[in-house]
Amino acid sequence: MDNYFRLFAGLLILVGMPTASQAQYETDPNRPEQNFRWPDGVKAAVSLTFDDARPSQLDNGIPILDKYGIQATFYVVPGNMEQRADEWKQAAAEGHELGNHSLTHPCTGNFAFASDKALEGYTLEAMARELDEANRRIQEIAGVRPKTFAYPCGQTFVGRGLDTRSYVPLVAERFLAGRLWLSEDANNPAFCDLAQVLGMESDGKSFAEIKTLIDKAVQDGSWLVLAGHDIGPPARQTTLATTLEAFCQYARNHTDEIWVAPVQEVAGYITAHRENLP
Repeated sequence: MDNYFRLFAGLLILVGMPTASQAQYETDPNRPEQNFRWPDGVKAAVSLTFDDARPSQLDNGIPILDKYGIQATFYVVPGNMEQRADEWKQAAAEGHELGNHSLTHPCTGNFAFASDKALEGYTLEAMARELDEANRRIQEIAGVRPKTFAYPCGQTFVGRGLDTRSYVPLVAERFLAGRLWLSEDANNPAFCDLAQVLGMESDGKSFAEIKTLIDKAVQDGSWLVLAGHDIGPPARQTTLATTLEAFCQYARNHTDEIWVAPVQEVAGYITAHRENLP
């Protein structure tokens, strides 16, 4: 009989049904995430993030965001900011976050565009200089010092083989949060490593697809971080302007359910409030 029940429990796990112990765990009020509370009784947090300081973000994205009073996080590369420095400075003055996206956007050398700045050839010392110089340049250009970071290409390593090293500790030392890319879920605010915040792609998605992610975040009480690049009509690495506008309309009408804020604001709230969890 005992073997029968063990077999039955195993089948429940295989088909995705909770066992009695799993169900008890999922409703246990002593689990930290069950005790975490978002501000003003909302059920989830959402952060919009966009990488690289691309011109379409200024031309198409910020006007939509400002129309609805929604603030986003822009992970900027200093060299891309320089020709429109005044506009980026204005964006920061209006409450949008300017985060660090490195000085030269190094990625694996498997990408042709990164062949001369391949992470496989970096050391931790070189990456530390890259992060610090980007901070200095962004502050010089826009008058703000970045508080959060986005890993270029979502990659967190330097070196290769036995000499591979994670540069997550460098990010944790310098920033309140570091955002990943192409992640598969939202963040558990009571548990997530703020130096490796999960970021889900917004590029190319309809609002219906984004709404599915929001609904799950609300159900789970989590922090959904959306990550995109250009903003405009359908194209490669582009968050659709129509999707962004629909999101802003939805957010404005559901302030009792979701809190939309830049990464630094949400990460700051998490840092302050999960320290007191049982």
